Amino acid sequence: MKDKKKWIFTEDPTIMFEDNTVGRLKKEIWDMDKEGIDKILEEYGIPSESELGKAGCYIQNTSRNKVIEKRRKNDIVFVPVGCTENHGIHANSGLDTFMVTQILEGVRRYTKKQGRECSLAFPPLNYGGHPYHHLGMPGTIIMPHEVVVETLIYAMLGLWNDGFRKIILVNNHGHLWMLESAIQEFMKRFQLPGIFQVLDWHRAVREFFHPTDKEDSLETNFVHADESETAVGLLMFKDMIDMSVVQDAEGEGFLPDGHFDKSVEPFRRPHRWSEGEGHMAIERAATPEGVVGKPSIATAQKAKRPIAAILEYLTLVHDQILEAFPAGEVPPVEKVTLRTEEEMKPFLMEPFSEGWKSVYELNPIGVFSKL
Repeated sequence: MKDKKKWIFTEDPTIMFEDNTVGRLKKEIWDMDKEGIDKILEEYGIPSESELGKAGCYIQNTSRNKVIEKRRKNDIVFVPVGCTENHGIHANSGLDTFMVTQILEGVRRYTKKQGRECSLAFPPLNYGGHPYHHLGMPGTIIMPHEVVVETLIYAMLGLWNDGFRKIILVNNHGHLWMLESAIQEFMKRFQLPGIFQVLDWHRAVREFFHPTDKEDSLETNFVHADESETAVGLLMFKDMIDMSVVQDAEGEGFLPDGHFDKSVEPFRRPHRWSEGEGHMAIERAATPEGVVGKPSIATAQKAKRPIAAILEYLTLVHDQILEAFPAGEVPPVEKVTLRTEEEMKPFLMEPFSEGWKSVYELNPIGVFSKL
């Protein structure tokens, strides 16, 4: 009975939230009417045109003086991670990248209005890694595991050297294990103080991809290039989606259902979808359409609540990090690394300030630095 106090229940017996700041935020959005959801999206400027080519929106399209000015107030940087992947004849192969960049652009716009604008970095991976069962699909470009991991490690190192010591990778594709590997290897190899996270954004707000009786609810569980992803595309970048040619398709499994979960793990099954191969047909054989699900029933309205949820959650993550460690501050060196505070002092100074040293001058430490 005691444990029940830790949970906030909903009218759906399969959905509950922890009784903490994250859970209470989600419950508020869960209960919100459509007008409230629209208001959140308006506050974040959703939908808006892509800002990848708009001056002043990403580190790489902003003059250096303004990058430094922003970083002195807020040294959090969000790094979007997508891919190039066949998402059906009706959708663009850069769908994952445009989803995550436009979500983060909304967060940047929102924090700017509050006078504490976060920074965004260009996507370090235009192509991305992929699970085995995507092999051979036209339109899907697959980078080796090592390329993905090493690219992310050295992107993080460069950002850290530039004073961005709070780095949040936001993932929008089925290669999460590679991003997790990158963060772990980054820390083993360099042992640098900071906040380093990877967030699979769909899973972060998985409750909002759950089919319910709500008028604006999705009707099917999230898999791939399906109702869920197409709905997000229709909301965020509708001109890249052509519903006149949309096709539905279903995968083929060889074993009884119930072992492997769907993309956002709605059923709490024993296996995540990525924890096996061979028990199902590969995409080229079973779903050459590039779709697993029913994109034909997607509407922009169905994506609004999940997008509102991730925007608000990312803002909460942002705010709690800055509250714990304001710009220029990092977790205690000797509690999060095997380095000493004295050793790290010059490296933690603002770049090019008197006494500053570049991270590329830092002595290696530990057995992993020699691999």
